[in-house]
Amino acid sequence: MRWATFGWSLLVGLGSPEAAWAQDEFAAEVHGFAQAATAIRLLDDATQSDDLVLGEVRFRLDLSHFTDRAEFSFKGDFTTDGLLDETEIDIRRAMITLHLSDEIDVRAGRQVLTWGTGDFVFLNDLFPKDFVSFFVGRDDEFLKAPSNAVKGTWYPGPVTVDLVWTPVFEPDRFITGERLSFFDPSEPGLVSAETMGQPFTAAPPAKQAENGELAGRISGTAGGYELALYGYAGFTKGPIAFDRALDLAVHSRLAVYGASVRGALGSGIANIEVAYYDSADDPGTDPDVPNSQFRGLAGYERELVPDLTLGLQYYVEWTQNHDLLLANSPTPEFAPDEARHTFTVRSTYRLRQQTLLLSLFAFLSPSDEDIHLRPSLTYKWSDAVTLVAGANIMAGEEAGFFGQLQNNSNGYIRIRYGF
Repeated sequence: MRWATFGWSLLVGLGSPEAAWAQDEFAAEVHGFAQAATAIRLLDDATQSDDLVLGEVRFRLDLSHFTDRAEFSFKGDFTTDGLLDETEIDIRRAMITLHLSDEIDVRAGRQVLTWGTGDFVFLNDLFPKDFVSFFVGRDDEFLKAPSNAVKGTWYPGPVTVDLVWTPVFEPDRFITGERLSFFDPSEPGLVSAETMGQPFTAAPPAKQAENGELAGRISGTAGGYELALYGYAGFTKGPIAFDRALDLAVHSRLAVYGASVRGALGSGIANIEVAYYDSADDPGTDPDVPNSQFRGLAGYERELVPDLTLGLQYYVEWTQNHDLLLANSPTPEFAPDEARHTFTVRSTYRLRQQTLLLSLFAFLSPSDEDIHLRPSLTYKWSDAVTLVAGANIMAGEEAGFFGQLQNNSNGYIRIRYGF
């Protein structure tokens, strides 16, 4: 399988609210929302008996408390899912931030982490993603999944040093066939949880100290440009390796080294990011382990006219030892191209005093011969109520990254009440 408000403050304390703030006994901010969302498949999928890909009601509670030296925050979603007939609690944040000094902050607990310069394209951001949410019409924020991690930040002067330790490996939330079908090269063809008899599963690394993840970044500015160096030691976020002894997909060891630059160019903002993916377990001849890759990204964004913005990106994955990969693969016809190219386009237009937002994000891959279109319309009905309608349209070669999802193309609507 192949796989990039309106709110208020709640003050509680002894005496008046003002006394509570002054004495720092307890001061919490409370926000949240209630949201209903549904998405319907636009094409027939012979592997799925249900045209619904999303049908959920979500309630979020967002709490935060601040003191001079610490911040406490919680963000949790209570969700009922009509498609899978499940009810669950998804804790996206439960952490404490300690300001140890003017130069050192430490954040520990469950948190959503991100860095890098790409727009929906991730090179040096090896924090977990939720690809199911991305393709079924949930809010964009859900593409980033949470981690249980410790993040330390040091401000020694002209640069900032970030170090993130994730003690237990946190994989991507990958497609399992329950909502979305996908291409299986061993069949070969499209499969789903129904045709397989169970959802696709993978074996994560053992929960041992040596199997944790470590990510680092050194960033700063020079001449008006944002510069950064990155490093990562852990495992492939998706289960793209295979263990024949276990007869299961697994996550192979991975180290990543990269850099980025971002800043003004002409009347817009340009960015360049590069990364080398060192597949430590691959000698270049093992078809069950992904090859090392060089990845590169170049982007540019500018406002064409007032309230109309256009962003363009070019992304490439260059697979190393590609000849050896083809020579040793049992299915070379499904092996990735030596250079996989993807272009992206984002256009956004704000109308009606910026209460109406029209957006289109498009992925186009000439090497995979497939596309993914994400048109959407967002209308802010009031300070509290927001309506969203959009679609995920995938098309192309069945074995392509996006083409395999063609029959999962869907239209969605969401309504949110924020408080």
